[in-house]
Amino acid sequence: MTQIAFILLCHKDPDGVIAQTLRLTAAGDCVAIHFDARSRKSDYARIRAALAGNPQVAFARRRVKCGWGEWSLVAATLVALEAAVAGFPGATHFYLLSGDCMPIKTAEYIRGRLEREDVDYIESFDFFGSDWIKTGIKEERLIYRHWFNERQRKWLFYTSMDLQKRFGLARKLPEDLKIRIGSQWWCLRRRTVEAVLDFAKSRKDVLSFFATTWIPDETFFQTLVAHLVPDREIRSRTLTFLMFTDYGMPVTFYDDHYDLLVAQEYLFARKISPDARALKERLGALYAETGRNFALSDEGRRQYAYLTSRGREGRRFAPRFWETETSLGRNRTLMVVTCKKWHVAKRLMERVRGLTDLPAVDYLFNEQATELPDLGGIQSSIEKRMRHRRALVRMLFEHWQTDRLILCVDPGSIELIQDFQQDRSHLRLLEIDCTFTDEYLVGHARRVGLAGPETPVSAMEKLLPTIRYDVKFESDRLRDLDLARHVHLRQGASLEENAAALAAFLGIPAETAREIAATDYLFVD
Repeated sequence: MTQIAFILLCHKDPDGVIAQTLRLTAAGDCVAIHFDARSRKSDYARIRAALAGNPQVAFARRRVKCGWGEWSLVAATLVALEAAVAGFPGATHFYLLSGDCMPIKTAEYIRGRLEREDVDYIESFDFFGSDWIKTGIKEERLIYRHWFNERQRKWLFYTSMDLQKRFGLARKLPEDLKIRIGSQWWCLRRRTVEAVLDFAKSRKDVLSFFATTWIPDETFFQTLVAHLVPDREIRSRTLTFLMFTDYGMPVTFYDDHYDLLVAQEYLFARKISPDARALKERLGALYAETGRNFALSDEGRRQYAYLTSRGREGRRFAPRFWETETSLGRNRTLMVVTCKKWHVAKRLMERVRGLTDLPAVDYLFNEQATELPDLGGIQSSIEKRMRHRRALVRMLFEHWQTDRLILCVDPGSIELIQDFQQDRSHLRLLEIDCTFTDEYLVGHARRVGLAGPETPVSAMEKLLPTIRYDVKFESDRLRDLDLARHVHLRQGASLEENAAALAAFLGIPAETAREIAATDYLFVD
């Protein structure tokens, strides 16, 4: 039978720690607490008094003064683990939590998940071969000794490291260990924890090495578990849902995140705001439920990134494209068709190719599968097409021996259109205005990975206004380009209006334009 011993690292909010502990132990599990020695003694005394006499609660034998990025966090985890192993002989799994973590599944579900596979859950990626570290120093974390906290004593931190570099004081890594890296938050089996503790007692050289590395809570357990446990028994992932902003700070969850959290394919979430009382109450009640089924959609990170990226790339501070010296040709006309419903633009291009001699290419900068002639490899990937976009389009002009070419472009690719606008060639823009029903937008969200079949209705209700605004925003930006030849083909317009727009855009006879505009299935979803 599965019994979890939660290793609770905390430093504030004693009432929250007490409530969290009572909630976890009420469901039959155990909790070993380490309360930061930097925190107030009165807060710790309150926790001890409230939980006194509870046989399912243990306390670390000593309190460590903890600092972010320091060995002290690992030391605190080790003493709490020792207390848990000694105090809870029936515990089968040890799950590391912080004071601001909350369960997002029932205790019944969590135990069932752990019973399903006899494995350890810990992110464990190759330190040097992976790109897990996104910013800041990398190998310097290991090969130099760090005695100062970068956040609190920045000058000493970097001066110490620079002096070690200058005098060639880089150290060797432990020869028998392959350094691994991953999230601090893990869930390990009892035999794995016992093996780690035994290893730590017998290998003081390894402890000494990690004690002066930077941010060892992301490497110590990750390295030792991979060293002691066969790969087939490790799932390199965390069971705790956490996200980071583009500034590298943890995302904090509030009362309105309940539906998003319980839909994720994780067991706990970090970090819950101390002020999210309603969320804590709902998640606490959820943990005690039985017989609950969960519809998992797991798009939390994509939804967060989408909803919070307004005003960033493609809005303000957009990246500038290069290759501005390459021209398509002064006497050439590039006709850009832009439409959010790609199938509508593709149908239009099919009709244009069938009724005129104009070469027309579908979404070559947005869709890898777009059919293109062999141009020597420059067309082989979207990345290459974007990087050499003017050269690519010039080669298309030359391939078809034409001075007029039509391209389909997603309206979100505003910088691409701006780049062509700055060329010496002539640019025309046809914007196809479509009607967007809620049903279509839901389908769009699913197609681009913002939602899934099981996404809660409340989450969709938050997404739809943003997606709808996004469509309008892209249209407004196109209008702001102030192009002299910017015409519209509208789903709700008359046949005559759309035929006139097509004739002006394509430079074709009115009769041909009318035949294209009369395509009865053009706007069908």
